[in-house]
Formats: sequence, structure tokens, C-alpha cells
Amino acid sequence: MKGVNRYGQADKIRRYDDILKRPHHRSLKHPSMPMLDRAAQFAPFAALTGHGDTLKETARLTDRKIDLDENEKAVIDRRLRLLRERSGQYPHIAVTYFIPDRKKEGGAYATVSGTIKRFNEHERKILLMDGTVIAIDDLLAIESPLFRGVDI
Repeated sequence: MKGVNRYGQADKIRRYDDILKRPHHRSLKHPSMPMLDRAAQFAPFAALTGHGDTLKETARLTDRKIDLDENEKAVIDRRLRLLRERSGQYPHIAVTYFIPDRKKEGGAYATVSGTIKRFNEHERKILLMDGTVIAIDDLLAIESPLFRGVDI
């Protein structure tokens, strides 16, 4: 078929035949852009710096702290008293406690287990051997092998 090349383009393209086979021009005055900088040209553009982070933070869910009733608080207090009495035995515990969120209202519940290193009565905290610090006021539940067979 006359007038159309193999790509379906008209013969008008042929007017560039004289430069199509020439080597790529390299400037002596301006250095080539590094590949990393070339890739940066196609990186996403955020018109509002930090806006994406703000949206992610807003979408992140937190839990409300559960308020224990008087009976639940009394059980935890009795269990803590027993653990304090036996703290020289370095009792093993498993606790579920509330961790307040630093950025917004609410927080998350975590369950950890470990061996009690000591009680900090002044700050009302439990320090475990692995360095975990648990606020007594944030306890939801506490279990230990010491509680087996004891009416608490």
C-alpha cells in the first residue's frame, strides 16, 4: 500500500528520515541527570505536606478505656496484694491492660506475660523482668499460677 508505512503512519514521517538514524546528542555544557533524579520526576506529588499522614491518623481506630465496677476492682486489688506478699518469689503473671494513645483519645489493650521484678508503689506501676512497665490503674485483668486454689 503506497503512502502508508508498516505502522500505519503516512509518508509525512519520512521527512524525518535524515535525523532518525543519527546518534543521540550529549551536551558538553550540561551533565546528564542521574537516574535517581529522573525517577523523582515521576514520584507522586503531595500538594499539602502531611495531609496524607493526617488522614491515616484520623482513620486509625482506638479503643475506649473500660471502667471496671467495684467488684472487678476489688478482685484486682486482692490479687495485687497477694502478688506483693510473694514478690520475693518473683511470680509469673499475665496481664491485660490499657495503653493510652499519645495522639488522640482512647488507646489499645495489650496482654503480656512475664515475671514481676518489683512494684513501684509511689508511681503505682508493676515492672517486669523484661523491662515492661504496667500502670496499675490501667489493669483490666491479671492472672498468675499463684491464684490457683486461692479464693480471691
